[in-house]
Amino acid sequence: MPIGTPTLIGLPYDASSSFLRGPAAAPPQIRSALASPAGNDWSEAGIEIRAGREYVDAGDVDLSDEPVARASIERAIADIVDRGDRPISLGGDHSVTYPILRAVARVTPQLTLVHVDAHPDLYDEFEGDRFSHACPFARILEENPGIRLVQIGLRTMTGHQREQAKRFGVDVIDMRSWSQGRRPALRGPIYASIDVDGLDPAFAPGVSHREPGGLSVRDVLGIVQTLPGPIVGADVVEVNPSEDPTGVTSIVAAKLVRELISRMVETSD
Repeated sequence: MPIGTPTLIGLPYDASSSFLRGPAAAPPQIRSALASPAGNDWSEAGIEIRAGREYVDAGDVDLSDEPVARASIERAIADIVDRGDRPISLGGDHSVTYPILRAVARVTPQLTLVHVDAHPDLYDEFEGDRFSHACPFARILEENPGIRLVQIGLRTMTGHQREQAKRFGVDVIDMRSWSQGRRPALRGPIYASIDVDGLDPAFAPGVSHREPGGLSVRDVLGIVQTLPGPIVGADVVEVNPSEDPTGVTSIVAAKLVRELISRMVETSD
């Protein structure tokens, strides 16, 4: 049966960042790039991606009250999924994925979580914070045994995070494996979480944690464009506009958002 409308929602939060703040400023920058007259609205699949038609924009969540930000995110995402629609969240740091998945998993408890990143974000705690942007996938997997996590592009795994990956049964495709041709075997339903620092900083320099040796834009587009349906939600996180005065990283993020919407439309039946 058809599933609901892709719904853009901004999550301007970076209080759980461990190094630099700045990703809270990303949602309007990504939206601006998405609407820029420098390009057009058509995806590579030949679908015109128009606000109010192929997707709706729910605006930004007010996250100025940082102590209750996670609850505010979870509530906002729950409003979307409870009416049968599909959130595409603009971060914000990667900690936002934990409250997003709390809401999504209540409706779709059995899903494959496709995670593109330089970092596993599997710490049990980081610098005393269990809700750091270095920890969301540990929290998600603790609470949701029906979620299968597939991580792509990793190149910074510590010993502790390797142990965590083994503990949770994570399918890890690090950059060495990716370069040798390994690709994930995916099945839906799918949730996609794309940390833009999963890309090589040559393609996306505007992030807080640049890690050389990463994926190309074409690599990540290929992942998005071959996701099986149904796709129940997605996020694009960790763009830090203060680290990229050229704005190219927001342009890359907007391209990924457009292609995510397109793939949702393609696989909606």
